[in-house]
Amino acid sequence: MQVTNNHKRIINQPKEKVSQLFKTLATPQDQIWPHNNWPAMRFKDGLKIGSKGGHGRIRYTIIAFEAGNHIKFKFTKPAGFNGTHELTVKAISKVTSEISHNITMNTTFKASLLWIFVIRWFHDALMEDAFDNVENYFSEEKKKTNYNFWVKFLRGHYKRKSIKTKIA
Repeated sequence: MQVTNNHKRIINQPKEKVSQLFKTLATPQDQIWPHNNWPAMRFKDGLKIGSKGGHGRIRYTIIAFEAGNHIKFKFTKPAGFNGTHELTVKAISKVTSEISHNITMNTTFKASLLWIFVIRWFHDALMEDAFDNVENYFSEEKKKTNYNFWVKFLRGHYKRKSIKTKIA
């Protein structure tokens, strides 16, 4: 299955300020990744081309990197995710920026089912949380995107499953 998934948000700040924030990604001072609600993004050798890492069960390798502007990853797990995802910051005007995250991949049958019924929903919620973090960093009025029913259901299911595994 061909998968294209795009998230964009306009930030009312110049690109230079947003780019500085993006330089904290996957560092101990990370201001973007919603690590309070989702597995943290980590890389074995830091943010540089060739570094391997990911978040939770999603694994990838950095294949393009321009600090504060663009980072592109190639999926390595789960099996059947054949493609890339990338984060980009670009100037819209002198005082406005756009942040975006794009996935472009082909999936095997099994991976398609995993994407359709689980990962897509988690991914979309995670990206909105991350973009909320960027927007909130620059704003007094805090934004919080609400999870839809399916995300709440899946999070509850995996939380219960995790608790049962720890008890056993």
